[in-house]
Amino acid sequence: MQRKNDGTPRRIVVVSTGGTIASRWQGTGYVADASGDAVLATAPLPEGVSVEVVDLFNVNSSRLTAAHQLALLRTVHEVLADPGVDGIVVTHGTDTLEETAFLLDLHHEDPRPVVLTGAQRPFGTGDGDGPGNLYDALQVAATVRELGVLVVFDGRVHAARGTVKVRTLAADAFADPSAERLGKVGFSRVDIERLPERPAVLPLPSAARTADPDAAGGPALPRVDVVFHHTDGDRLHFDAALAAGARGIVLVATGAGNATPEIAGAVAEATARGVLVAVTTRVPSGPLAEIYAGGGAVDLVAAGALLTGTLRAGQARIAVLAALLAETHGDDPARRTALLRRLLEGPVRAAPALATGASREAAPVPARA
Repeated sequence: MQRKNDGTPRRIVVVSTGGTIASRWQGTGYVADASGDAVLATAPLPEGVSVEVVDLFNVNSSRLTAAHQLALLRTVHEVLADPGVDGIVVTHGTDTLEETAFLLDLHHEDPRPVVLTGAQRPFGTGDGDGPGNLYDALQVAATVRELGVLVVFDGRVHAARGTVKVRTLAADAFADPSAERLGKVGFSRVDIERLPERPAVLPLPSAARTADPDAAGGPALPRVDVVFHHTDGDRLHFDAALAAGARGIVLVATGAGNATPEIAGAVAEATARGVLVAVTTRVPSGPLAEIYAGGGAVDLVAAGALLTGTLRAGQARIAVLAALLAETHGDDPARRTALLRRLLEGPVRAAPALATGASREAAPVPARA
């Protein structure tokens, strides 16, 4: 691990949000209650790294709200406003880490990395994976640049986009089922093997500037619901989401994006009212495709829905939410739909220099000062 040119350590800020990595036994189960300093004390620091801790909140990630995620987004931007910071590590629960990472990535233009990590085994256990994951995340945050938001877990480096939790309990919890990992970390070395695909970055929404997860009766955020299709599935839950005031709906379809003529009719009614509808699939990997009519993806797209490519439900919902929060598109449904299409398609954005001490399979990596 190299220090800066002036010999000072690389300065990493750890933002603690709770999760298993901060969870201790409470008599009937584990609950997040350990401070960021306590979590950090379990892990050795990589050579040439100094760390500061921000305790943002402390919750099990299954309890996270959009207000929590927007508060974290604001905090990340505030921390990176300090040019002396070299990178950020966010400790986070694994249940919804994939959603938070994607939201941060959609709004992250700074070349400095934001790295999310966590644990599958609780704080303070003898065989806990949290300390190793945190060490690796710190090493990555002190090394790479221009890769956006990353997930570091069990010695693997993943791009935020497409990465989901694929195992409920195993240490190797995260992967992109439709793509290879971004790289690996171990033996004091970070190896980056490919570059991530990212759409053009969104500006920080005003909702992030005011989000307060502890405030009661704060500004209402757009409701975005997820509706799961299955055999015997009708439009009941889709209609219930509309009745509840959903401004966006993610339809988890079958196969490459298929449902029924009744669902396609519900989609057409929703999009005619300006509701954003994105179609993903319950199949773990692979893209969606317009192949079938009779309520399939052909009809759903004709009804105004957008296919999510290889994004699955949690991240597709975040894309819809981000499109709804983007002030630059006002209340124009066509412009919001165009923005959502761009977020879902995720065109490649080239990334230049990768990492100090890192490598790519096809070419050497230029060193970072």
